[in-house]
Amino acid sequence: MSIKSDRWIQRMAKEKAMIEPFEEGQVRTNASGGRVISYGTSSYGYDVRCADEFKIFTNINSAVVDPKNFDRNSFVDFKGDSCIIPPNSFCLARTVEYFRIPRKVLTICLGKSTYARCGIIVNVTPLEPEWEGHVTLEFSNTTTLPARIYANEGVAQMLFLESDEECAISYADRDGKYQGQRGVTLPQA
Repeated sequence: MSIKSDRWIQRMAKEKAMIEPFEEGQVRTNASGGRVISYGTSSYGYDVRCADEFKIFTNINSAVVDPKNFDRNSFVDFKGDSCIIPPNSFCLARTVEYFRIPRKVLTICLGKSTYARCGIIVNVTPLEPEWEGHVTLEFSNTTTLPARIYANEGVAQMLFLESDEECAISYADRDGKYQGQRGVTLPQA
């Protein structure tokens, strides 16, 4: 396996629509010239943005978090330019970008250091060969204070690892349950 460079990412985005929408370089300012947390192509990865749709965890119903029997009432839906995550809690969001992962590629999602330095952790998520969709992101606030994340700005980096050979069975081949997901997708058993 080899990690892929900015040139490979740009080529795959153009030829195979691997990332849509796609930013060829690093974006560090918004349309009015204000600074944003960077997103777009980096040296060996792609910095994704968080959309403005959030599901904020709440324990108002004293539910047990169970991935096999998930209570949708454990979240409050919120739409906005930023999201406040309660202390020692988490929220779900999704990427602005829609991904189509090639068959010989495994993609790994890592949090950006800007958020990590504030105690906000992005869960590491693999994108398997031939998976496609919006990536559902989980942000954990490890602090005892409320924490803010920003929509339409960089939140995580995708690293692309290409194998020397194709996998025998891809995510699409086995009809994975999160294939083609759009929006924030909750756990499915």
